[in-house]
Amino acid sequence: MLLKELEGIAREIHAALEAKNAARETALARCRELTRLCALCIRAVHREEYAEGQRLLHEARQAAFVLQTDLAPFPDLLYAGYTQDALKEWVEAAVVYAIITGQPLPGPQELRVPEAAYLNGLAEAATELRRRILDLIRTDRFEEAERLLQAMDEIYETLITMDYPDALTGNLRRATDVVRGTLERTRGELTLSLREHLLQQALQRFESRAGESPV
Repeated sequence: MLLKELEGIAREIHAALEAKNAARETALARCRELTRLCALCIRAVHREEYAEGQRLLHEARQAAFVLQTDLAPFPDLLYAGYTQDALKEWVEAAVVYAIITGQPLPGPQELRVPEAAYLNGLAEAATELRRRILDLIRTDRFEEAERLLQAMDEIYETLITMDYPDALTGNLRRATDVVRGTLERTRGELTLSLREHLLQQALQRFESRAGESPV
């Protein structure tokens, strides 16, 4: 009698685990695709290919929605590390695109992500802005570089207010520390480059006036 009961229970468990395993395999593939789309979107934005970035961002939005919809019956898979990491990449791409193109900043509800994934994606977006700032410095676009540095600073000031246990924020403290270090380095490099640029301009004006002086 017990054996027959166990057989029935085992069949139910097998069916449940088969369904969960299939969902997990599909989720892993979707996570990889979402991460790829986000990386391509950020690359397009850095190249100032904004139309392409917007297209990729739209595809990423759809991929993130499908991923979460498929995993809704499996909360443990939805909140697994690989899933949350992919959603974090989605947040990073959306925030980087918004800040660089001057669009309104999307929130976690608009992006349909948990708060912890949003905060960590926000932190990664701040560090990604450093790359854009360095590109702007190389082309003497200091006003835009200063705008992005201000955005980095505001993100950091927001992150340090999230003083909650790591279990709730997904180890946000570590990510915040990375943002702080990146912000300090970037501010120092931008300040030095701007001073050198202003000095160069002053020298050029001096040489121009000297060349115009009568002999």
